[in-house]
Amino acid sequence: MKRPADRVFEFLSTSSATLITVMIAAIAAFLLWRAVPALAANEGGLVGFFTYAERWDTTNTSAMQFGIPTLFANTVLISAVALAIAMPVALGIAIFLSSYAPLRLVKPLGFLVDMLAAVPSIVYGLWGWQVLGPALSGFYTWLESWAGGFFLFTLHDNSPSFVTGRNIFTGGIVLAVMIVPIIAATAREVFVQTPPGQIESALALGATRWEVIRMTVLPFGKSGYIAGCMLGLGRALGETMALYMVISPLMDFRFSLFDGGTTFATAIALASAEFGNEMRAGAYIAAGLMLFLLTFVVNAVARTIVKSKH
Repeated sequence: MKRPADRVFEFLSTSSATLITVMIAAIAAFLLWRAVPALAANEGGLVGFFTYAERWDTTNTSAMQFGIPTLFANTVLISAVALAIAMPVALGIAIFLSSYAPLRLVKPLGFLVDMLAAVPSIVYGLWGWQVLGPALSGFYTWLESWAGGFFLFTLHDNSPSFVTGRNIFTGGIVLAVMIVPIIAATAREVFVQTPPGQIESALALGATRWEVIRMTVLPFGKSGYIAGCMLGLGRALGETMALYMVISPLMDFRFSLFDGGTTFATAIALASAEFGNEMRAGAYIAAGLMLFLLTFVVNAVARTIVKSKH
């Protein structure tokens, strides 16, 4: 027999889960509904949407030309730079808070790290645009002077000036700061759940603190750390305002960190003036649909990794 309170709680829980599922499905259906007419009007159709890498031309709504390869490449490159910077920093923070920090400092330091996630995106954008970019101009000049022959650090004629620093490299650093708290918090919560018996056994065998971390904490928390990185990647893929302000818009993609760039999110933001026309808006909604699917897949993979651990 179920008590009335149990029935009420079960109903509310089931309703909440169902509501979230319906909302996600409704968003996907709306994006698909608005994107299909624009894709039909695209000169290359669906194939062109995945292969056309030139500048978007939505002037003639009956024969538009648009595609996502450039947006996809810029989005992935910026997110990859952010992950490459954030992952080791977040891992160090998680290890310190779970294994090295004095007990009286764990909560205050953890709170400060978590507070980074509460800072609005526009604040990060202002900081990256007005402070970080110009501050890195000397570093960029030095890096280009000896590594300019490498494709990642090639400076082109229309690349943003180092004086402003509004390039993919700066955007990646700003994104890294934004996703560090997500990765660090997820990894720390898993690290502290390492079975005490394993830790005590390693200590009893004479292992040092670092050896305990390497042999017990890291293997136990590896899946949680990876899941945190995937969640951080999902956050980076959809970032709009910070990148809108930090990175100079450029529809080309040349695999250089010193170039400007346009991601899925920033392309949609930049084209907001065209949304008065349903067909033109549909082209960018199609890009939004791909971003929705990409983010959904990344977060689903993260959930699968966490679930497989348990």
